[in-house]
Amino acid sequence: MRLHNRKIAEIAIFSASAVIIYVLETFIPRPFPWMRFGFGNIIVLVTLYLLGFKCGLLVTAMKSILGGLIAGNLFTPAFLFSISGGITSLMAMALLLTIIPEIFSPLGISVAGAVIHNLAQLLVASFLFIGRIEVMHLFPLFIILSVVTGTITGIICLMTLNLIKKSRYSIGV
Repeated sequence: MRLHNRKIAEIAIFSASAVIIYVLETFIPRPFPWMRFGFGNIIVLVTLYLLGFKCGLLVTAMKSILGGLIAGNLFTPAFLFSISGGITSLMAMALLLTIIPEIFSPLGISVAGAVIHNLAQLLVASFLFIGRIEVMHLFPLFIILSVVTGTITGIICLMTLNLIKKSRYSIGV
């Protein structure tokens, strides 16, 4: 993939933003010890909308790898949950955005991505760490949490996309 300087700069800015949010999120109290809100995924979703799947994949990978390195959980179970959920949800969101873009807004895409993200994490926990499929009994709870966090992420993404759209028109880009 050959990239122009502007696109490289945009990917770098989006990656840095996602990593910063990912790391800052470690300081937010969690309702459950294993739960993260996933606010770094706002930047991934914005990247998907503005730059496409390949750039979104780069931002997702950078967020998980650099965020894991800075937070001290690189190559731990938390990292595997992050990278597997991030890539799987990005693929699902890109698929929905490509196949039926007129049906889902960023809010709907975000909720779907959050559900897939949590499903991937439960599957990783089930097969790699616990060795039992019974962990999937948590999926209904994870769906509820996904709807809440995916809605928040989607609303912020939509607001961000609208701000970017307005700023591009105001500067004539």
